[in-house]
Formats: sequence, C-alpha cells, structure tokens
Amino acid sequence: MAAHDTEKITAGAAALGIQLDDEQASRLARHAELLEEWNRRINLTSIDPADFVPLHVLDSLTVARGHRPRAGDRIADVGPGAGFPGLPLKIAFPGTSLVLLEATRKKLAFLEAVTRELGLEDVTTIHGRAEGLGRQPEWRERFDLVTARAVARLNVLVEYLLPLTRIGGVAVALKSASIDDELAEAAPAVKRLGGGIRDVKKVRLPETDIERALVVIEKTRSTPKRYPRAGGEIGRRPLT
Repeated sequence: MAAHDTEKITAGAAALGIQLDDEQASRLARHAELLEEWNRRINLTSIDPADFVPLHVLDSLTVARGHRPRAGDRIADVGPGAGFPGLPLKIAFPGTSLVLLEATRKKLAFLEAVTRELGLEDVTTIHGRAEGLGRQPEWRERFDLVTARAVARLNVLVEYLLPLTRIGGVAVALKSASIDDELAEAAPAVKRLGGGIRDVKKVRLPETDIERALVVIEKTRSTPKRYPRAGGEIGRRPLT
C-alpha cells in the first residue's frame, strides 16, 4: 500500500486513542497489502481495497475503546477471517498473546502467511470452531479478552465467546450501531453463560460516517459445564 496509508493508519489510530510507531503502522499497512494480493486469488473479503484501512484495520482497533488490552493479556479472536480484529490488536498491543480460531482452511493459510511475513510472535493459529475449543480444558476460560466481528447474532455469539473467557475477563463483540434488539434478545443467554453486559460503546470509525457498537461483556462466574453445546444446536436453538 502507498505511504499515505501508513499516515492514514497512524492518524486513525490516534483518533481512537492508540499511539502507533512507524513499525506498527507499516505492519498494519502490509497486512492490508497482503490481503489485497491474496484476495485476487481467493475470496477473503468483499470490501473494496480502498476501504481496507477504515473498514478493516481501524475497525479492528475500535476494540480498544471498549476494552484496552494490557501487556500479558491472552486474546482469542473467534472467526477472524482475514485476521480482523485479532491481528491489528496484536500489532498495536505487542505485549499480548493471540489465538486466531478459524474454521476455513484457506483463511487459516492466509493468517499463517501474514503472521510469518510480519514476524509476529506469540500468535497461534488453530483450525477449528469455538464450540470445540470451549470444551477443551487447556482453552476453556483461559482468555483475558475474546473478540469476534460479524460472526453471528449476539444470542448465538455469546455461547461461542464466554466459555473461552476467564472469570474477570471480557468478551467484546463488534456489532452494527443498531444493537438494541440483539441486546434484549441475548440478555438471558449472557446471564446463563456467566456474563453480564458491562457496556455498549458506540464508536465512529475515523474518516467515515459508520458507527460501530462494541458490546463489552464481563465474565462474572464460571460457565456451566454443559455449554457450549454442539455448533448446530447453538444456531438452531439459541439460549433464551
């Protein structure tokens, strides 16, 4: 990507309260550049390359407005697709560790290639689904921050996120600004899975008219052992 894109990334991140150095901005720009290159061969995103910075990179960094990662935090990104929001968060907050949980192999191959080329450390890619990982003792309730963007309606999504979130940690779901109906629909599931909605943060993406809603869910108690259920059941019969 052109040099002005690193400037746009730096300025946009600053508008979100994140200060990036030149290396971080270059890595974020290179991630977007690799996405453009790979997307010509395999379908990773339908967004126009001209919009990668605001709609992918900066959108990912809005997570920090809902919950700012700290050094030592373990982050899990559920269904990152081309790496959003997990990889931008890892680049912006390098003291964290990151697990990218992706069920599609072609997307996983892209994530592994980006991680290698950018020289990112403490990044683990896993081919699988959140409901499987959430039942495994080595991953269950192990993460300080669990994120997801555009994966499912909130009443379904929380059953993927909260079993992975440690008690005292948070799950952040990136949603569109019109979130009221989903919040009401998901409230029983959030409570049953051991969480409580701490905040709904509305954030406007820099240099756009798009408003993002960050649903911040705090894990207050352990998720009952019977959750998460099998993936098909989660989708067919959301918790009520």
